Amino acid sequence: MSRTRTAILAAMALVAGATGAAVAAAPADVGIAAIPCTVDYKVQSQWNTGFTAAVTITNNSAAKSSWAVKWSYAGNQQVTSGWNAKITQSGTGVTAANETYNGTLATGGSVSFGFNGSYSGTNALPTSFILDGVTCNVDDGGGTDPDPGTPSNRVDNPYAGARVYVNPEWSAKAAAETGGSRISSQPTGVWLDRIAAINGVNGGMGLRAHLDAALQQKGTGELVVQLVIYNLPGRDCAALASNGELGPTEIDRYKTAYIDPIAAILADTKYAGLRIVTTVEIDSLPNLVTNTGSRPTATAACDVMKANGNYIKGVGYALGKLGDVPNVYNYVDAGHHGWIGWDDNFGASADVFKQAATAEGATVGDVHGFITNTANYSALKENNFTINDTVAGKSVRESKWVDWNRYTDELSFAQAFRNQLVTVGFPSGIGMLIDTSRNGWGGSARPAGPGATTTVDTYVDGGRYDRRIHVGNWCNQSGAGLGERPTAAPATGIDAYVWMKPPGESDGSSTAIPNDEGKGFDRMCDPTYTGNPRNNNNLSGALANSPLSGHWFSAQFQELMRNAYPAL
Repeated sequence: MSRTRTAILAAMALVAGATGAAVAAAPADVGIAAIPCTVDYKVQSQWNTGFTAAVTITNNSAAKSSWAVKWSYAGNQQVTSGWNAKITQSGTGVTAANETYNGTLATGGSVSFGFNGSYSGTNALPTSFILDGVTCNVDDGGGTDPDPGTPSNRVDNPYAGARVYVNPEWSAKAAAETGGSRISSQPTGVWLDRIAAINGVNGGMGLRAHLDAALQQKGTGELVVQLVIYNLPGRDCAALASNGELGPTEIDRYKTAYIDPIAAILADTKYAGLRIVTTVEIDSLPNLVTNTGSRPTATAACDVMKANGNYIKGVGYALGKLGDVPNVYNYVDAGHHGWIGWDDNFGASADVFKQAATAEGATVGDVHGFITNTANYSALKENNFTINDTVAGKSVRESKWVDWNRYTDELSFAQAFRNQLVTVGFPSGIGMLIDTSRNGWGGSARPAGPGATTTVDTYVDGGRYDRRIHVGNWCNQSGAGLGERPTAAPATGIDAYVWMKPPGESDGSSTAIPNDEGKGFDRMCDPTYTGNPRNNNNLSGALANSPLSGHWFSAQFQELMRNAYPAL
């Protein structure tokens, strides 16, 4: 069963900037009459001090000739004007009553109204609604009782009001580093990068062990667990450092030996109280757009994966199976601005994501959102220049660094790409995650202002926070720093900043290292490599002496802490 993110939504709170809803619908095995009424509250638009909201009431009880719905705000919101209802406010409490022309509300009928309001600080959504003395969005005891292990509520933003799981294995490694205790309590993603990882590798924690540890951390509050689903057939067709264990044609093994066991564990009612966020198959779908066909960046391996369709099939199957688990929130990898921010990649990538989200029985409702910059280094926000700047008669887009991209940083890209995804048919409520684990670019190399206006290149290069040689460089980048700490709902359309890539885990080895993990040697991890068309034939910018991808890289961890922004 697929679910849109507003299909089983109940009482919740969101931070300012997120467009959300407070909605309830009956679980599949509960009669609709068991929920006497539902209220769908959506912030349609929001600006610095104000917002516009739309409210829809659905009556599942006896027909009404008049109605009044009440709610309270947690913050300092104030209704300023409304339409299609008589709206009054006393303190934090709001009452909306019918007008003379819309008092009739039949059984199963709905009525809508809207209003403008003002706020400061956060604009949290109401968490409870009362229609004519009856609480909406909750089961009143009628109908069939749902499985007691199944959560009755799905939330719009799983990170809102929740702590996030701290991986004990990563935390111990971080704490063992000099100065590492400053960040060892930060939440990071758990990577399931091969079949063996499900049960644990070399005595390490498997999926159940992590979920059991998460239950211990959860206590009585809400807790998010972040998993990286990363084992497609022919994985990472444009690179070698993270090649996987499955060959290009092993789609059936991917389904039965990898996705099915993960889905079975996640569906265990023991874990029903956890909010499980999955990052689905990084470095896959965008490759079908940018690294195939006649493009100079094409690879034979990516052409194979486009032809056999197994990236599309694999992602679709994962979304459908994992999306059937009520407390799983699927976020699909969406590359980063330096990958699909160009005009010929932007819309085409959204189309491919839609194709995958409707393959193998999946629907767009199985997608809760998307994640950008996973395991990458693109700056969150470039403050010293904008895409609209002109210097010495040339647009910033003409600079060698921007190179005609439409975006200069991850935040602007993620927000714009979210809109594109909605345009191609994803639910309007989808949210975005941005991986900020290694995109801080702080320290002494961080520019304090724009570069010289001599040329557009001196202007951009002198002012950009991202100090990579080229935006296409991705492996163990020299000079990188920890970015924004994980936080919920930091900006419009963004569900959270996350550390999905655990800081200190290598992107790949700088020399060939024999291994039984299916990981090859990619020259982009070699600091002496002079590049390829994907980084415009520049030096790789990689650190020396790096281990296999996923293995602990102490020198990188120390550099990330040293260059952190905000500073530690």
